[in-house]
Amino acid sequence: MGTDNSTERVIQHLRGLVAGQAGGARLPSVRALMRTLRAGPVTIEAALRRLDHEGLIEARPGQGTFVAAPRAVAKNPNAADLDWQTLALGPARAAAGPLAGLALMPTPGALALNAGYLPDALQASELLSAAASRALRRPGLWGRCAPEGLDALRGWFAAASGSFLAHEITICPGTQSALAAAFRALAAPGDPVLVESPTYVGALAAARAAGLRLVPVPIDADGLRPDLLAEAFRASGARLVYCQPTYANPTGAVLAEERRAVLLEIARRAQAFVIEDDWARDFPLDGTAAPAPLAARDQGGHVIYVRSLTKCAAPGFRIGAIAARGAALARLRATRLIDDFFVPGLLQETAVQLLTAPSWPRHLRTLRAALRARRDALADAVRAHLGAAALPRLPSGGLHLWVRLPEGISDLELCERARRADILLSPGRHWFPAEPPGAYLRLSFASLAPEAAAGAIARLASLLTGEGERNSEPGFPPPAASHPQERRRRA
Repeated sequence: MGTDNSTERVIQHLRGLVAGQAGGARLPSVRALMRTLRAGPVTIEAALRRLDHEGLIEARPGQGTFVAAPRAVAKNPNAADLDWQTLALGPARAAAGPLAGLALMPTPGALALNAGYLPDALQASELLSAAASRALRRPGLWGRCAPEGLDALRGWFAAASGSFLAHEITICPGTQSALAAAFRALAAPGDPVLVESPTYVGALAAARAAGLRLVPVPIDADGLRPDLLAEAFRASGARLVYCQPTYANPTGAVLAEERRAVLLEIARRAQAFVIEDDWARDFPLDGTAAPAPLAARDQGGHVIYVRSLTKCAAPGFRIGAIAARGAALARLRATRLIDDFFVPGLLQETAVQLLTAPSWPRHLRTLRAALRARRDALADAVRAHLGAAALPRLPSGGLHLWVRLPEGISDLELCERARRADILLSPGRHWFPAEPPGAYLRLSFASLAPEAAAGAIARLASLLTGEGERNSEPGFPPPAASHPQERRRRA
């Protein structure tokens, strides 16, 4: 029997409580959990029954609910012996690791500063519903689709790329799928791949799953350093580099204009491919358009271009595209075909209806204004409570702040303390392909309404010293669903 999302979120919260305590520790009462998690008694009881069935907790009538002692979570003697699978599978070839942490659904009331998507209040939910309704009236929607995607949708992505033609575009179920296909199609297991340091954890996970050897190339405020990139190509013999030239995740860096032509020339001399992850093209926040993609100036087929609609619309709208030329296009398309044949027609036609509606540009303008207000409020709070050194530069786009922690602070320990206080953070070390040069946090400003920023960072600052953990009550007040002005603009 399945469970609904609210029950699953409560279960995840309880798992976290159990994992952080020794056997015999008492859990909060049902009434206290209802207040903390803002869930009804039926939901709380269902979650407790699940954990009790799994042997993680035990109910003592008249006393309460307790973390099960080690003996209580011992293997069921009647359960099948699955240890043979360890030998059969051998060493793990792929591990989601930090990516799995980002994918976890937050519990009700948790402050999700680790989020990589728009919150409910900023998503294009109404526009998507209207677009899907129009799409459902199209004939042949449930039939087969061409593996490369609908012509109209491919044409839109081609025009947005600035250089590719529609027949060079392949539609994907989001850009994580596109990146995974690119790493498998363009390199062989054991090959080196150059990556920014730090860079997107999903790309690191996909490259590792493909068996590639990560070679970090440091970045600065102006993006990848061309001198170090050229040296990395020479030393490693790599034929592939992954980069985010525009509003890089997690730092927000934009590759300087004078470096763009140089990067392409370095790739040309190395006879290498450049995977350009253009995930944040729709998020310029300071009134200046995002710089043109690298793909727009590539004449030699070196750039593999990746772009998504998921980030600017809604997390469940899994639509992206990957573009390439020549033999690279054939290999990418073959890899995508093997993965899942084609993206469902309903999603693709919904994307066409969404992108061609007059309401779409208005959504983007409203979204950017809301994100700018949230970015500024969170940045002001970080500098006020953590010091100017914590955020030396304000990103001009994207969804995140890259915050430097004081010397001697462990990002992992801080994130664990924050998790126990229902504040979800992303530790900086997960974004580095090798040893990090310091301790950082990636904080999402998208998920936090402006009026909630100061209180959230004040609480985080108290956790840096452990004071907040000692004084906190269970749970944390949820951020406002949206700013009132944002709701009026969206209406």
